[in-house]
Formats: sequence, C-alpha cells, structure tokens
Amino acid sequence: MATTLLRKTVLTAAGIAATAGGIAGPAIAAHAAPTTSVVADRKGHGERELDVRYEAQPNFYFCGPAAARNALSVQGKNIDVHTMAREMGTTEAGTNSINDITPVLNKETGTKDAYKSVEISTPKADDKQTDTLRADVVKTVDAGRAVVANIAGTATDTDGTTHSFEGGHYISVIGYRDNGNTVTIADSADPTTATYRMNIDNLADWIATRGYSTS
Repeated sequence: MATTLLRKTVLTAAGIAATAGGIAGPAIAAHAAPTTSVVADRKGHGERELDVRYEAQPNFYFCGPAAARNALSVQGKNIDVHTMAREMGTTEAGTNSINDITPVLNKETGTKDAYKSVEISTPKADDKQTDTLRADVVKTVDAGRAVVANIAGTATDTDGTTHSFEGGHYISVIGYRDNGNTVTIADSADPTTATYRMNIDNLADWIATRGYSTS
C-alpha cells in the first residue's frame, strides 16, 4: 500500500522538545525504564479489555515499535522493541507510516492478513469513518488483538486530561466499552499514564490524516 498520505515524521512530545535543543518534562517519561501493567480481560455488556504487558518506549522515537510491541503482547508475545524497530525501518525521525507497522504485525501474528491498514484521509473524521473505526476496534479486540494507531495533535480523554503529540505518535487500542463508543488506549510515551480511555469520536479525529492497523 502506498504511504504518500500517511508518510509523516513521527515524534513524541519528548522528541519535539529534544530536537528543539531542550529536554522538557515529557522527555523524562519517554525515556523512563519500562514498566509492566496488566489489564484484565473481561467480556460482556458491550465491553472487553485485553491483557497487555505494557512497556514504555526507551527513547523519543521508538513510539511505533513500542506501540506494536505492546499490541502484540495481548497475544502473549514478548518481542524486543529493538527488533520491532529494525523491521519497521525506524530512525530518529520516527516510523514513516502505519503501512510500515502492519506487515510486522502480520508477520509476528503468524497470519499474512491478520491486520490491514485503514486510512482516515481527511483533516477531521466524518461519521462514516468514525463508525468504521468503532467497528474495527470491536472486531479486532474481540479477536484477541489490539489496534495500532498513528495519531497527531491533541486529544482529550474521558477524565478530561489532554494528550498532545503535535509531531505525531503511535498508540495501541487494547479495549472498548459501551459497544465501542469508549476505547482503552495503551500509550508508551509515559508510564505514569500507561493507559487511559477516550471517546471514539476523539480518537477518530486524532487519527485523521493518518491511519491505523486493524483486523
């Protein structure tokens, strides 16, 4: 799949600060030692969350490999993040697009069509794109897999906390509630906020102009 639309420089907020010549607070979190967090798997009443073995990214530009590594952990896989980075062609400029992540997810899942890339090409997601994302999250999580999304800009979670990655970032979606209207995100950037929930509309707009890997 062509990457012209999705080819973006992917840096966390920490990376932006670092390339600007200074290390801000988020850089400390992005460089923090990996931590482990387990989310219980439960199903019924329109909700499910997968068991993720969370690790924080080891540097500011490994968000793509870290998101993929966290996503694959829900399948019981424990793949070194540096191996992920090599397979995705990650550099200090980041990981080019979701299309570099999807083939690696398929390889490590062991099925060539377990994942596909979906683009949200517009600057803001419309109702159809949001509905597709909701259905994709539910389908993927119900299959025991996590979605990996390439996001950019600022979004607000259900607790009212803002998450800002103006240069771009990758996250994993590991669960949903309310039939997919609320999703659970595993974010490798900061282990103090390893997981949080977000409305599906906010997530869709966060992905806009980029894309996500889904079953």
